[in-house]
Amino acid sequence: QLVESGGGVIQAGGSLRLSCAASGRTRSTYDMGWFRLAPGKGREFVAAVTGTGGMTIYGDSVKGRFTISRDNRKNTVDLQMSSLKPEDTAVYLCAASRKLSTATRDFYYWGQGTQVTVSS
Repeated sequence: QLVESGGGVIQAGGSLRLSCAASGRTRSTYDMGWFRLAPGKGREFVAAVTGTGGMTIYGDSVKGRFTISRDNRKNTVDLQMSSLKPEDTAVYLCAASRKLSTATRDFYYWGQGTQVTVSS
């Protein structure tokens, strides 16, 4: 089970930290990712991290602004978002996979999502 938190309304240029709490099967053995879903758009890859936290990948639109990290002692995966833009507005979803990937088809478990709204 994956549960996201930390969403909210933020002004452009601000920062926000999302957290995903994992339980059950979705623990440290899984690679974890964040995706986002904006109105009228498909699910977009944001970032992913390996089970050990040793490797990360990012979508081009967030590279240099967002940082993904995980704490396997707490079973959490965080997404630190900085220099936020109105186009970052979306529902952000946490997901678990058996391999480091940018493709939604590779992710088996999904959270319900948390809304992030960036105002201009």
